Amino acid sequence: MKNMAKDKLDAKSLSNNLKRLSEITDWFENQEEIDVEGGLEKVKEAAILIKASKERLKAVENEFEEIAKDSES
Repeated sequence: MKNMAKDKLDAKSLSNNLKRLSEITDWFENQEEIDVEGGLEKVKEAAILIKASKERLKAVENEFEEIAKDSES
């Protein structure tokens, strides 16, 4: 039961990460003059979000593979 709650939290985090990455992209697209310091902070945040998202996607892929193996048995 505990894992199910964690999975739901992780799934929500992935969704939130993707939403935040979209917001960061929009920020860059809407700048008339790039704020270099602000842009650097956005890039750092995006790098962290991308890494976390890749890790979660890999975990989801592994879960799907386990389900597929179990269904073949």
